[in-house]
Amino acid sequence: MKLIAPDYYTEFQCIADRCKHSCCIGWIIDVDPDTLEYYHRVTGPLAERLQKGIDESAETPHFILGEQERCPFLNQTGLCDLILELGEDSLCQICRDHPRYRNFFSDRTEIGLGLCCEAACALALKRTEKATLIVLEEDGEEEELLPPDASLLDWRAQLMELAQDRTKTIEARVVAILKAVEMTLPMRNPSEWAEIYLGLERLEESWTDRLQELKNTDISEAPALNMPEWEVAFEQLLVYFLYRQLPGALDDGEYEGRAAFAVLSYSIIRDLCRTHAVLHGSVDLDDLIEIARQYSAEIEYSDENVEGLLDALFES
Repeated sequence: MKLIAPDYYTEFQCIADRCKHSCCIGWIIDVDPDTLEYYHRVTGPLAERLQKGIDESAETPHFILGEQERCPFLNQTGLCDLILELGEDSLCQICRDHPRYRNFFSDRTEIGLGLCCEAACALALKRTEKATLIVLEEDGEEEELLPPDASLLDWRAQLMELAQDRTKTIEARVVAILKAVEMTLPMRNPSEWAEIYLGLERLEESWTDRLQELKNTDISEAPALNMPEWEVAFEQLLVYFLYRQLPGALDDGEYEGRAAFAVLSYSIIRDLCRTHAVLHGSVDLDDLIEIARQYSAEIEYSDENVEGLLDALFES
């Protein structure tokens, strides 16, 4: 069994109190059974805070968010009191993992960094080298790669190769990907797509505002964003969505749809960047990182939102 990751995975570091969008704010944080048992054994002043800060009456125990939906252990300096007093090993599974995600195959587990984290997003989108996959761990035991897994991995590798063909523009690569999966995006303008996204579950008010701007702004004269640094950043974005989203087809059968979803996600993020340029006079890669971070947090972490967009891709 192997553990596979993008080659930049090992470079990731949490930026803690320097983070503008803390994962300790606004998210329900479940506490796994092993960690809960550990917390029950904690003594001293922190024990009382743990008792008051965790809702154990719910089906799944979780931290009770305070004002501004802050984790009760996120202090005013932006650091975690649990880490400060007990060390990183005291964190529950979700806190240890975030922003990591995993996809499982018969002979491997793939791990990656979700773009909902601004540090992970910057790491992925600012790199100039082509992203490759590396083996992080291997236990020496050979597992049989089942045919459906092998077929999907080969297919995804072909699509990722198309996405990284730097002899073509990013738009030409997108066309090649859609042609390879025999899909086309429905003929909708940016305003119509914005309306669909507005119909999905939304978390941040600023995300709603951003979609309203896309809906109400004419971006026909907006910058094309086809400069070399943008082309590379969009390539990284497209590869990320292909790597993360395509394995879900093993469960839902949406092979062509998930490839088209990767293209749609890139396209909407690009249009949001162009909208930003129209409304604010300019747009840079830091703006792209913030828009991609917000898109990932709002869309990828809601199964209902992903399913809603997959349905929309097959509607005329």
